[in-house]
Amino acid sequence: MPPRNSRYPQIAAGLRTRILAGEWAPGSTLPTLDELAAEYGADKNTISRAISEVLEPEGLVWAVPKRGTIVRYGMARPHRLRGNLVKRNVVTGAPGYSWPSASGQEVWHHHVPPTTRPEKLEDQRIARLLKVDVGSEILLRHRVTGPETEPPFQIADSWIHPRVAGIPGVAGVAPGPISDWVYRIEKAGHGPLSWMEYHRARLPARGEAAELQIPLTMPVMEIVRVGRSALDGDPVEVTEYVIPSDRVEIVQELHRDESAAWPWPDDSGS
Repeated sequence: MPPRNSRYPQIAAGLRTRILAGEWAPGSTLPTLDELAAEYGADKNTISRAISEVLEPEGLVWAVPKRGTIVRYGMARPHRLRGNLVKRNVVTGAPGYSWPSASGQEVWHHHVPPTTRPEKLEDQRIARLLKVDVGSEILLRHRVTGPETEPPFQIADSWIHPRVAGIPGVAGVAPGPISDWVYRIEKAGHGPLSWMEYHRARLPARGEAAELQIPLTMPVMEIVRVGRSALDGDPVEVTEYVIPSDRVEIVQELHRDESAAWPWPDDSGS
């Protein structure tokens, strides 16, 4: 008989099957380590390894101190597809935008109180993208948002260029997390804005993991959006989105370059 603590992959497989079958709904808490140990005839260390070394990195659960092991959304629910279309949020009846992760047909809400505050910008990458000197005072908007029926979907930090930070409404809090402040910048003479995005994968910082309710071992997708003025093409805002990797997929249609035209013109037909 194999050692008891070597059974953690087998126990993890059993728990995975039960989670995906819906025995525990997303957002619910797994039985305690003591209860699972008794059920599987294992010690608590084996159950803990099954959770921390297998199920957490897979994104199925999230071990929360003093709360227990929470079943996550993500692998236990359909992925949200992400294209490249900026849409009007028609549900709100306001001029705000829905960015590609949202459908434009749903109301998102704040998971933590939104904040807007002046801050000295020390991040060299963001300063370069915003075209300001490191140490410049900018306006920072911090939001943690997502669809009403789901856990936090994304963190959104927006750094507002000093030349537009004083526009009425840019520092305000809208009824929902719609991007009406972007429209206010446009209406003040900078519209229509154009946008460029930069995507990369990384591990979350501790604070990000806590706000997104994910383990530190789960990669996140970082999407940095640069909004440029129609007046001069220079940036007026830089927004960084941080999204758990199991909540989003990039969907992109591929097109043929002229060099890849079909049929190949030199094809002899043999």
